[in-house]
Amino acid sequence: MNDPLDGYTALAALSPAARERVLTNSQQIQVPAGAQVFDEHQRCGGFPFVLEGAIRVIKRSAQGRELPLYRVLPGETCIVSTSCLLGHADYNASGIAERDSTLLLLPPNEFEALMAEPAFRDFIFRLISERMADLMQLVEEVAFRRLDARLASHLLGRGRLLHVTHQQLADELGSVREMVSRLLKGFADQGLVRLGREQIEVVDPTGLRRLAAPEAM
Repeated sequence: MNDPLDGYTALAALSPAARERVLTNSQQIQVPAGAQVFDEHQRCGGFPFVLEGAIRVIKRSAQGRELPLYRVLPGETCIVSTSCLLGHADYNASGIAERDSTLLLLPPNEFEALMAEPAFRDFIFRLISERMADLMQLVEEVAFRRLDARLASHLLGRGRLLHVTHQQLADELGSVREMVSRLLKGFADQGLVRLGREQIEVVDPTGLRRLAAPEAM
């Protein structure tokens, strides 16, 4: 029988007793694509191990705009959940299942007990360090890089034909649809892309790369 924690190689050094305790006391949860896993101001229900699928963590504004913070894939876990458990606080962001996902949820009291295990504690601290670096990069992108350069960069590396709406792009960039649509129209006028119904064709990737380059900031 496969061990659900096999994907978490960082926990290979976990003692057999601690590993068995995790598996015995955790609850396996199936989350359908598009379902909300957690939301702001909710009490943290536990520490999630993602076994299958992907969870998108976002921050919503009072006006309903969304800023994607990061994704949690199998073998990773969520710094928002971790910080809530460590600080005994409510969630300060929201989590959405990007596709059908399977989670192993460790209760808060078991999370606290597991922090006494050096292998698990090292895993948590490394997670916090890596996620903080990612979030600092996101802050730099949003605060200092022009939206046209960010949008150009976002269109690259996803194939020639992107099946995506302007609203989806706006959500992914933490912007509004009207601004993204205006920029895309400008890209189309320059011959960089061709716009269709819920799709964008990249016509001139070299031109997009030039626009996305750091000197374009």
